[in-house]
Amino acid sequence: MNRTRVGIVGAGFMGSTHAAAWAACPQARLTAIVGGPTHPPVRLAEEYGMKACADLDELLDLVDLVDVCAPTDRHHEITVRAARAGCAVVCEKPLARTPGEGADMIAACREAGVPLLPAHVVRFFPEYAAAKAAVDAGVIGEPAVVRLTRATFQPAKPTGTWYLDEARSGGLHLDLMVHDLDYARWVAGEVAGVQARSVRAARPDARTDHVLAILRHSSGAISHVEASWAYPPPTFRTRGEIAGSSGVLEFDSDRTAPVRPTLRARTRPGEMPLPSSPLTESPYTAQLRHFLDVVRGVAAPIVTAEDALAAVRIATAVGRSIASGRPANVEEVA
Repeated sequence: MNRTRVGIVGAGFMGSTHAAAWAACPQARLTAIVGGPTHPPVRLAEEYGMKACADLDELLDLVDLVDVCAPTDRHHEITVRAARAGCAVVCEKPLARTPGEGADMIAACREAGVPLLPAHVVRFFPEYAAAKAAVDAGVIGEPAVVRLTRATFQPAKPTGTWYLDEARSGGLHLDLMVHDLDYARWVAGEVAGVQARSVRAARPDARTDHVLAILRHSSGAISHVEASWAYPPPTFRTRGEIAGSSGVLEFDSDRTAPVRPTLRARTRPGEMPLPSSPLTESPYTAQLRHFLDVVRGVAAPIVTAEDALAAVRIATAVGRSIASGRPANVEEVA
């Protein structure tokens, strides 16, 4: 079988992460890459034998699949253009900056007859996947209370940080918390409403942010979701607890490290934190290998574009609750 020609849009941190993951997929052939003005693709192109393209149009002429690793506010434009060129699309989370853009991306890919696969990599981390499988098997009965934490440092770039521009990134609740909003929905079902608070909303001059959100699921379950950019680098901690009618499941990234100090760093933080996994195979590789199977028609997607759109809608409701100080109804988010 011919190898799938992959083109990466974005030569920054996630572009590098995805390039390494694709390189470990035997059925993929890294073919082309295009970067932005602050991240020319020369280094990655040389490292993985890709053609460094001058623009997106040049890349689209060379590939079968486009992997969107550009900033969130560019996901819509790139995805729609890739779909119209007949390319399958893998899109980094969050799917889009707004629910409307996400819905338009799904419609464009459906009209073009190409897959749109959202890179919600948490579903491919072993502890999260195992907990979900245990819930599905009825090990703890019906989920009642879900607690999820994702705590790390605020991303930084040498020449400016688009993550901190909420008009581009959507802020902490869309860029980071969206992982656990998707997972909570995956485990406990559709989310009807949210109540949320953030440090930055209470203190606009704060140099960091921390968000707490309570999700009310249609099933009656409640999820307590916490996301933080308030920790010193290189910290990245994740925790989860799923309490059901007949038991509790727990996982905690700290348990793999008997001693893990949290100290104020003396150096600049990295561009972006990256969670680790005890597996030999990176969850990013597992995710992209699965996506290749979906594109080739030999697997059903573990996460769909509709799932990713639902996560964007929940995150948008979280943002509305933060801004208003009142609960927000997810069904009212268009």
